[in-house]
Amino acid sequence: MQRRTLGTQGLEVSAVGFGTMGMTLAYGDGSSEADATATIRAAYEAGVTFFDTAELYGNGTGSNEQLVGKAIRPFRDEVVIATKFGFDMAAEPLGSGVDSRPERIREVTENSLRYLGVDVIDVMYQHRVDPDVPIEDVAGAVKDLIAEGKIRWFGMSEAAPDTVRRAHAVQPVSVLQTEYSLFERQVEPEILPAIRELGIGFVPYSPLGRGFLTGATRPAAEYPANDMRSWDDRWQPGNYERNLAAVTTLTALARSKDITVGQLALAWLLAQGDDIVPIPGTRSASRAVENAGAANVTLTDADLDTIRETLPTGGFGSRYPESFMPKG
Repeated sequence: MQRRTLGTQGLEVSAVGFGTMGMTLAYGDGSSEADATATIRAAYEAGVTFFDTAELYGNGTGSNEQLVGKAIRPFRDEVVIATKFGFDMAAEPLGSGVDSRPERIREVTENSLRYLGVDVIDVMYQHRVDPDVPIEDVAGAVKDLIAEGKIRWFGMSEAAPDTVRRAHAVQPVSVLQTEYSLFERQVEPEILPAIRELGIGFVPYSPLGRGFLTGATRPAAEYPANDMRSWDDRWQPGNYERNLAAVTTLTALARSKDITVGQLALAWLLAQGDDIVPIPGTRSASRAVENAGAANVTLTDADLDTIRETLPTGGFGSRYPESFMPKG
């Protein structure tokens, strides 16, 4: 697989990465360890070298990081592992509170090193901005951990341009991670231009619209309560039908190119710049291989025009309830 450079601090990864959140969080019952391991290793065999986890994905127990650490252990030195700090794991509901105090950053880092079973964390993201902690203090804490050899590169997630600039002035930021897909385009007007000015790479999460852009979807009411698609606005009546119609059009384009609609959606992201590395997630080994194959897809100008006409400004429906919207 082709490789891409993110930022100017030496971070190089596969053009398509792998997100592991769905293996333990947000999409119904999680994967078994055996299935998750098989899927992660299938992604690696397909050329993926960038694996994304977080403290949050294990509900603070380390389960997701432990799963990732065990799965990549045979080839740890050949891959880049990213994890994250920044949530208050005691807040209810999960994900509603943040905590980026320097002492908490150090605590999460030590936990993540232990859970992953590694000597150094390749990329450590601030998962969400903490309005109660100056971003300069956050960047300074990460800078100290980099100097100690516990972290290699600093990342941020869902942060506004000014916040990224302030952090970058203290400790260079290598990557910014934010939701971006054919359905979600809010990063285009201000965020992408700002990070490109600073020389920061971009990692889109939920690049397949939380699975909607794979073509395998059903209305919100048909998902269990522990699956976020049961309450996601994009699956609700009215929005669901309009989004489904768009995916149907995109599926026809994909078939004309002998690829899947998921590969089309990932190839579109890759075509937005060589500083972009999406991290699709899946519980299926075959889907992991399929997603990796998107790196080999070339879209023509005519293809890009068709996609633009189908979804000129993104999908229908908001991506989070107001109480969960990032405060960057």
